[in-house]
Amino acid sequence: MSGKGPLVALASATIASVGGTRLSVIALPWMVLTTTGSPVLTGLVGLAELLPYVIAKALAGPLIDRIGARQIAIWSDCLSALALTLIPLLFWLGVLSLWVLLPAVALVGVLRAPADAAKQALVPLVASIGNMPLERVTGILGASDRLAGTLGAAGAGVLIALMGSAPALLANVAAFVLSALLVRFGVPDQEEPGAQNRAKSYGTDFTEGWHALRSDPVLVGLVVMIAITNLFDQAYAIVLLPVWVQAMGLDVSWVGILLATFSGGAIAGAALAAGLADRLPRLLIYVIGFICAGPMPMLSLAFALPLPAIIALFVIGGFMAGFLNPIVGAILFERIPKPMVGRVIALVGALAWALMPFGGLYAGVLTDNLGVFTALSVTGVLYLAAALSPIAIPAFRQMKRPVPVSG
Repeated sequence: MSGKGPLVALASATIASVGGTRLSVIALPWMVLTTTGSPVLTGLVGLAELLPYVIAKALAGPLIDRIGARQIAIWSDCLSALALTLIPLLFWLGVLSLWVLLPAVALVGVLRAPADAAKQALVPLVASIGNMPLERVTGILGASDRLAGTLGAAGAGVLIALMGSAPALLANVAAFVLSALLVRFGVPDQEEPGAQNRAKSYGTDFTEGWHALRSDPVLVGLVVMIAITNLFDQAYAIVLLPVWVQAMGLDVSWVGILLATFSGGAIAGAALAAGLADRLPRLLIYVIGFICAGPMPMLSLAFALPLPAIIALFVIGGFMAGFLNPIVGAILFERIPKPMVGRVIALVGALAWALMPFGGLYAGVLTDNLGVFTALSVTGVLYLAAALSPIAIPAFRQMKRPVPVSG
């Protein structure tokens, strides 16, 4: 296998799993919104999947370091496929009420989380095999993630229209299986699971990872800021955007079109960042990227700009957002001690997503009381404040200075 083969396999697995998940992120909220008409219940479905996801992701870290990221990714994707199959099966049996759907999506969240953390923990391995800088690997994977979002969002509207929301989830099931196969046969088993950790308790492993994260001000700053912006991103994706589409008299395909438009711009941005990110001013690009990623598209919807103008702003916003993953990924792997990659990456991912389960409920309550246009305006302004915060917080100025990590 060539040096770049494992990166191709991991990028392809990312496209499969993330693309499938993006489809379900559109299908499930749309199913609840169209059957109940309630933004609050729509947000509740997001909470039911993401809260267990966050908890499972945080707890998976020591297992990734002990067992190996590759094995965890394979088994977790397979189990996620089995769990997700339950939803269309229950639909065909005629028993898929909201209160049956909630525990089903919670199970999917628990099983999906370790796979996501494990795939990210494989980044140093594939970078080492390919002898490539971290920015290039994280840039390629960032472009893959964005491409997956584009394909998943674009395909979601078509599949939902043809099959209905619940049966369309079978495409996500197939995507999880494909992801597991790509990692199994494309990424070599060259990991060195932490045999030395087996002499320690699980609690000790977890505490060591927490201490490594907490003692680095750059990592703490990143986690807090991204957690806040992820709250608003989730509010936008699962409630604000679908409700806006409904309010404008558009059909469900426009949810997919707008998300795919943003992701398409992000693919171009991430592809360019893969070659340039290691030479760009990190803090400046980081702040601009977040401003374009959230406030720009939200406020364009809030002011009900003409659709061509909205699409143009989504492309620009996505392009600049594409630079974020390479920067954030490189910072993480530069600063995390190698023996703790699984633990700290899992904690970073879990904490960065910690507020996301409440994004749908936040948006649902805000939309019910103020209307979708005011909710978009408020959320856009709050997002802008968060995006500008690194300028005033000293810890962020250290992100351009890598620290040596112990091997």
